[in-house]
Amino acid sequence: MKKFLVALLMAAMTVSAVGCGNSGDAATDNAAPAESAPEAPAAAESNTEASGAGTEQTASGEVQDITLKVWCPQNQVDCGIMEQQQQGFAAEHPEYNITWVTEVVGEDKCQESVLKDVGEAADVFMFASDQLPSLVEAGAIARLGGSTEAMVKETIAESVVATAMVEDALYAIPFTHNTFFMFYDKTILDESDIVSLEKIMAKETADNVYNFYFESAGGWKLGCYYYGAGLSIFGPDGSDLAAGVDWNNEKGVAVTNYLIDLINNPKCAYDGEISVSELVGDHRLGAWFDGSWNYDLYKEALGDDLGIATIPTFNPDGTDYQLLGFYGSKCIGVNAKSQNMAAAVAFAAYLGNEENQLLRYKLSAQIPANMAAGESEEVKADPLAAVIVKEANEASVAQPANSVFSTRYWTYANTIPTEIRSKEITKDNVQEKLDTFVDAMTK
Repeated sequence: MKKFLVALLMAAMTVSAVGCGNSGDAATDNAAPAESAPEAPAAAESNTEASGAGTEQTASGEVQDITLKVWCPQNQVDCGIMEQQQQGFAAEHPEYNITWVTEVVGEDKCQESVLKDVGEAADVFMFASDQLPSLVEAGAIARLGGSTEAMVKETIAESVVATAMVEDALYAIPFTHNTFFMFYDKTILDESDIVSLEKIMAKETADNVYNFYFESAGGWKLGCYYYGAGLSIFGPDGSDLAAGVDWNNEKGVAVTNYLIDLINNPKCAYDGEISVSELVGDHRLGAWFDGSWNYDLYKEALGDDLGIATIPTFNPDGTDYQLLGFYGSKCIGVNAKSQNMAAAVAFAAYLGNEENQLLRYKLSAQIPANMAAGESEEVKADPLAAVIVKEANEASVAQPANSVFSTRYWTYANTIPTEIRSKEITKDNVQEKLDTFVDAMTK
């Protein structure tokens, strides 16, 4: 599942024809204690050597010699953005004479590399958000506070910020999105059809055309129905084990009955029985959920007939609910054992501010998590970026990342759609089946 989520963001960064390509690696971020975190300066465009910048003395005449080790994915080195950001930060902080040590560590490998030896790990590193609980449990990532925390919470959407938090504490700075959205064939559906699953399924189509494609992706896409209706697992943020699982209440029964009707509808194609690519190429599929990693595939097949949009609403009990897809992010973190904590936190905040998120988008095509950067004309003009930003801000919920959720949900949730399709779950026994699911999740 981690690789699956990383693949989503890889494609999102690859699709935009900007700068050099993305390596698909993620990053984590640690922060020093709140009081020691200074305001993040604006991105600078200094061309001086990073190791030589910052030698100018401060008003007090003191210059501190420090070394900052940074771990980042290969693309941040290849595009030159990391060197440019290091030079800019050094120019903004003459109180430091910085020796930079930059090493390539992919976001997908960050947790593994940090936990091998926290003391030898980078001061500042990048990682995928689902690695955060393990980093926190190991005491490897610093908690963010002060002006750095304020910057994150004031400039990034709440649903995105949630991916960088554990038990109400902020540990990282999200810098780009990771979620799925909806594709549709404009020859079959128009913009008025795609606003709800009801309208999608009600559209008159040819006998050999499916209106919708159902895929649970092992529970990843299945969750959007239950979370969309206001249900949750271990509380709204997925970290409160005492809150239990409420999928077996009256609303959960209504959602499951809705899925029984949807999955068994002859106009709904079912994953495993026929492929999306087989249907798309022949204009035989109206709408489907997928990630940006397959955008090029669908664009090649449909050209201008390919449409993209946020996932729609659905109505399981007489009320329209916005489907909410699981959302993750890539983050910047600070090593809890950094010997230069104040400088490390300041640099992490600098990497994650609005200006540098825009610079990262321009040079390595990573779509900004910062709301103002996401509203820039350049990003808004990118159709794929616009949909991903809107999906993250309006139609998503932070993917729970605690170990209990991870070890149980992907196994037990996947049985719901498969048993619906095999007729093991019917409207006659749906309550019993949901009770069994909740028992398995909470035992």
